[in-house]
Amino acid sequence: MATELGPIGQIHLSVSDIGRALPFYRDVLRLPQVFDVPSQTMAFFQCGGTRLYVGEAEPGRDVSHPLLYFRVDDIDEAHRDLRHRGVVFEGSPHLVHEDESTQLWLALFRDPDGTLLALMEERALLVAEK
Repeated sequence: MATELGPIGQIHLSVSDIGRALPFYRDVLRLPQVFDVPSQTMAFFQCGGTRLYVGEAEPGRDVSHPLLYFRVDDIDEAHRDLRHRGVVFEGSPHLVHEDESTQLWLALFRDPDGTLLALMEERALLVAEK
């Protein structure tokens, strides 16, 4: 019997300073913090069905730089709200793909370590009935 992988349960993001990263992810982005490990430099946040593990990089190891896309219902509203909370975006929300039924919109920004992050909205297009 072949093993079938399920959805991603957790993503690890290494940072240079948990003391700087924690307030950004918890207070600025307002991700629900699930728990932290006080004796270690790590914290865990809930992002829908996926947990985000933010931890300081081990000595001698590079900080990771994945690209995380956060789904939002209204990218223009989320962009305004996060700008108001101090997030600096690399531009306005913009259309990156369109097909017969949807549009994909993105807005890019960075965390305190310079890791590229994005807001993502998939807009359903109304199809006129024939």
